[in-house]
Amino acid sequence: MEPVLQSILAAVAAGFFLAMVLAAVCAARKNNRGGLPITSRTPAATERSSTFDPSALNPVSMPELLKATRNFSPDLIIGGGSFGLVYKARLPNATVAVKKLSPDAFQGFREFRAEMETLSKLRHPNIVTILGYCATGSDRVLIYEYIEKGSLDQWLLDTTSVAARSRLPLSWETRVNITRGVASGLAYMHNLETPIIHRDIKASHVLLDNVFEPHIAGFGLARRIEGTHSHVSTKVAGTRGYMPPEYIQGATMATAMGDVYSFGILMLQISTGIRPNLPFEVEEEEEGDGKEVRLVEWAKKKVAQDRHMDILDANISREGLKESAVVEFLRIAILCTSNSFKDRPPMMEVVELLNRISA
Repeated sequence: MEPVLQSILAAVAAGFFLAMVLAAVCAARKNNRGGLPITSRTPAATERSSTFDPSALNPVSMPELLKATRNFSPDLIIGGGSFGLVYKARLPNATVAVKKLSPDAFQGFREFRAEMETLSKLRHPNIVTILGYCATGSDRVLIYEYIEKGSLDQWLLDTTSVAARSRLPLSWETRVNITRGVASGLAYMHNLETPIIHRDIKASHVLLDNVFEPHIAGFGLARRIEGTHSHVSTKVAGTRGYMPPEYIQGATMATAMGDVYSFGILMLQISTGIRPNLPFEVEEEEEGDGKEVRLVEWAKKKVAQDRHMDILDANISREGLKESAVVEFLRIAILCTSNSFKDRPPMMEVVELLNRISA
């Protein structure tokens, strides 16, 4: 073959190869634009980066949110947690709750992704509804339906503010109905085709509407469990006082039974009005001096002594209260907080047991 012809063929082949490489790179970049990036560059020890298409949710611009929250005014803060603050805001068509995640916390980005992926798939009267989102620069904001009466935690424990002092204590009947609603929401999640575990059930993650119907919130740690009945986690998830013993002891498998334990602790808190994550002092007649104990240990001891009414919140009116209802309520709570996850009932069974209680 002539040297000139060889040179021409070589040049054509090289050009064709280069064109193929460039086409592959462009295609890869195009495919990566399909969804909103929820996690940025991720350390090797954490979950891998992925994308999520939030087409079911409404995007809201940051200028709209700045106007609705008066530039995220502290006066509009209605709640907060480890990942950010929640503001009451007025958008053109509704009053909403706006959760602004801390931009400097990688965990906050994971919460953003988890809440969008989870809540966009859930439709239940006892689970908070997510309405929209905003993702711009380092800002991650989630928009929810506004739940009028705030968190259960505030109603049970907040006695310091003027607003709290003006509230009537929650009646026994209301407390039982709140418990039933939370149980119903959890049972729905656990029995989906691809079950979802919450991993952080607690009083501050239960919101109450204007008729005291509960709505489960705080889905930043929630996970779907596909293929098995557990989720492998590299770190302990949840809140001290509510976490099951197997999590504290280092178990890496998060399960629906972990939610059941946290729910049982919530039941004890609802009935006693005592915060579960802090020890408190009690007087033991047989020991004399005050002694620090935790809620679950104290409640189990009193129930074993058949002293159910003694541990009931003093703010609950005893007029017309059936002791048998209190006994059964606490029996279910103790069952849910069994130290062995194998002894805890599934949430669907808990719902059935609660429905038999006559408040």
